[in-house]
Amino acid sequence: MANASVPSPGTPQEVLAGLGELTRRVRAAQRGTWFPLLLLGALTMGGILVGRLTFRVETVPCPPGRAAAADGCTLTSQGSPVYWTLGLALAYAATAFFYIRRSRKRGVGTPVGPYVLTGIALVGLGAATTLWTLRQGTPQPGETVDLWGLRLDPASGVTAFLTRMVGPATAVGLPLLVLSWVERSRALLLLAVAYLAIELVPLTSGWSGIAASSPWSALPALGVPGVLLLLGALGFRLAERSDRGTRP
Repeated sequence: MANASVPSPGTPQEVLAGLGELTRRVRAAQRGTWFPLLLLGALTMGGILVGRLTFRVETVPCPPGRAAAADGCTLTSQGSPVYWTLGLALAYAATAFFYIRRSRKRGVGTPVGPYVLTGIALVGLGAATTLWTLRQGTPQPGETVDLWGLRLDPASGVTAFLTRMVGPATAVGLPLLVLSWVERSRALLLLAVAYLAIELVPLTSGWSGIAASSPWSALPALGVPGVLLLLGALGFRLAERSDRGTRP
């Protein structure tokens, strides 16, 4: 009996292949990429309506060196920092709840912690930056922009880039990069890079036929990334259902 052979569980290659397949199934069970994309897409599209409702036109003194009209220059403003700060914070909280609930239901862990923590931290940083910039009111035409003590020229391309970076590019795009890393998803990485490119490249309303002075001027700047996020949510949801359908 001492010389009796013990059944082999398989070759090392078969064991590694089985381990790789198990890892793939666990990661697939952990993923829920479509849900945060759906929330962020809906929040972005909602920003269009918020921009319309908060649209305001006022007459202010013209900056020095600019030809002034008899009654001054027109300044338009729209959007609500409170909407974005509160909406993004709730979106990240809802995402954490969704992933934790799913992980308990399926009996697997969840890697979503770094994504949620990064998102909330960047939302807080963006809110603090906005409050610092607007602590003395909206900068008037010609005034420098105060960014954490740096006096920036409002007409400078660097100022415009930093302004765009402080917005959704930081609060949405960077956390999506983190989520693509924790979920090992190349598709999400490509989507996050595309989203950042859209947010960081100036997207004027001229191509859409909507004037900058229109109450709907936020539609092109928010509609394009919003549609991208919603299409991404749809794609990941269909891919998840397809994967579950083919799983033995």
